[in-house]
Amino acid sequence: MTAPGWYIGLMTGTVLDGEIDIAFLKTDGQRILEFGPAAIIPYPDDVRRLITEAVTAAQGWNFDGPEPAIFAVAEHALTGAQAQAVIATADSHAFKFDDITAVGFHGQTVLHRPPTAGQTGRTRQLGDGALMAAMIGRPVVFDFRSADVAAGGHGAPLCPSYHAALLKRAGMDESVAVLNLGGVGNITWQGKDGRLIGFDTGPANAPIDDWVRRHNAGTMDAGGRIAANGTVDHTRLTGLMAKPYFSTLPPKSLDRNDFSFSMADGLSLSDGAALLTALAAAGVARALDMLPTQVERLIVCGGGRHNPTLMKAITAATGVTTDPAESVGWRSDAVEAECFAYLAARHMAGLPVSHPQTTGAPAPMPAGRLAAPDPSARLAGSGDST
Repeated sequence: MTAPGWYIGLMTGTVLDGEIDIAFLKTDGQRILEFGPAAIIPYPDDVRRLITEAVTAAQGWNFDGPEPAIFAVAEHALTGAQAQAVIATADSHAFKFDDITAVGFHGQTVLHRPPTAGQTGRTRQLGDGALMAAMIGRPVVFDFRSADVAAGGHGAPLCPSYHAALLKRAGMDESVAVLNLGGVGNITWQGKDGRLIGFDTGPANAPIDDWVRRHNAGTMDAGGRIAANGTVDHTRLTGLMAKPYFSTLPPKSLDRNDFSFSMADGLSLSDGAALLTALAAAGVARALDMLPTQVERLIVCGGGRHNPTLMKAITAATGVTTDPAESVGWRSDAVEAECFAYLAARHMAGLPVSHPQTTGAPAPMPAGRLAAPDPSARLAGSGDST
């Protein structure tokens, strides 16, 4: 077992909310020893626009030919913004950078294609680990998904290892699963024998948010109020649930655009939001049916837990108790960032991150690449004065 240390995790999700999630975690890559500072820091407007342009360009590129030029521009900008977020958070909490063992830098997923029969998957996250290391002067673990995908895995989800550690720390058994509601949903379950299962349940916030934006009604269905005023088209919902993804056994994963807001085309704003919300809930119910044992409680992380209409729909569809992560003392808005701090620690300790029943990797595999720092190049104002 390696010595515990402080790690920083960084995450920006596929929901494209324009925010950087950052969390400090003390861990040895197995035990969660202490939770440090956490923050949500908005991207500057120009960086947010570059990321949106990069995601849009990725859809047209689709791994065919040279990468769009916008990738390099957006990658440099988002890396700089996240490095500044690390420095600002450390400074505001008088946290010494010399006490940081490493940073786990997920980057921004712009395109993800899972493997198919006879074809390995492809995945692309924007994030320059070497630039980050140079800017903050500490080791950076990045590019967490590529090696898993190259080995035949999905490269996702990666959070089950951390979810399992949270469940263990809370003394919870196999009757409890963790559900994360980001752009897509993913679930984690661990059996008494240590078997770890995790996979994407289906679309979650992304199509709902995109539907609301399409109607110029905001950036999301705040409080689930739009869907609450709509009526679910159950015939259309049944047709959507007949899509092969929902009957495919795990491991399996999704790109944020595999299920787009166009599923609700022809409906009113509220009815469309209601349909997309019901679809997210139905995907969770189908996912529970694929687990080896009956789950009695879901601990819900991610932005979707703020949507009471979605939470009620999941409870109704699954018939299980559905609790926000805060109810068990977790920092839900920080869980994904904490995860990449934890995964950085596992990388440094040589421990596996992905598993055959999470990503479909052929064997338990480590994840990420390490970028060494140049301490002399560290930006000014990096917390070393304390």
